[in-house]
Amino acid sequence: MPGMRDVEIRRRWVEVAIALAVLAFSLPVIIGYSLMILSSFSEKMVTGLDPASFQPTIQNWVLLFQGRTALFAGYRVDIWRIVLSTLTVALGISALVTLVGSLTGYAISRMKFAGRKHLMAFLILLHAFPGSVLVVGVAFIYRLFLPPYQYVHTYSFFFVILARASIEIPMATWLMKGFFDMIPWEIEWSAIVDGASRFRVWWKILLPMIKPGVAAVMLFGFLAGWMDLIYVRTFLAEPTLAVFIEHNANAEYAYLPLVAAAGTLYLLPTILFFLFAQRLIFTITVSGVKG
Repeated sequence: MPGMRDVEIRRRWVEVAIALAVLAFSLPVIIGYSLMILSSFSEKMVTGLDPASFQPTIQNWVLLFQGRTALFAGYRVDIWRIVLSTLTVALGISALVTLVGSLTGYAISRMKFAGRKHLMAFLILLHAFPGSVLVVGVAFIYRLFLPPYQYVHTYSFFFVILARASIEIPMATWLMKGFFDMIPWEIEWSAIVDGASRFRVWWKILLPMIKPGVAAVMLFGFLAGWMDLIYVRTFLAEPTLAVFIEHNANAEYAYLPLVAAAGTLYLLPTILFFLFAQRLIFTITVSGVKG
């Protein structure tokens, strides 16, 4: 029918227009990241579209892996220790957010108690608070456990992970509750009738059924820790990649192509996340739950 064909053509043009609009708004970000990646493999910063400004070299990456923070100056850092510190924060936050978010999401999904709706509204309110607000509270706890001006390596990681995870847990709880709501109660009830405890049902039966949700929460938690700057800058004695990049980008002796290489290294987990995010996060279907 001509009418149906006209509707289909208009729908396709609307989709094309939306795609072009999204591309137009994303173009500055895409160009910025592309120039940074090109600069990491160039003898000087690539700041425009002139092909002559790109002078290929791998020296920046060699210097970075050697811990050099300048081309001629003798400043050196243990870059692998910095990467390890960043991974410690990111993995710690990811594990804590996934554990607490899945437990509280299960409890709110399955247990009826007074104030349940108010609790869910309060969780969203907590997630809306700026992350910098908690710095004062974390500083108070830090001083409560440690003498003034005494910094303990283990406790520093503990407080950073605890504070940053507390910001991500409310949204993780909402996400996990949605996944648990999709599982029929009969599956859980049959296991309880057979003598399984609530914890065993949660661990052995329900979590394997919501792997996409668990993976999404783990990834979001990891990226929150990987990209954090304010808490690691304030409380962590060990520098992370974010602190390393910020410090060297503003240093007088900075060799910016090397900083671009550090930025590209810092960007890799985010790139991998977006490559797999669509498959993991948008698999909120019945087949995904059954898997």
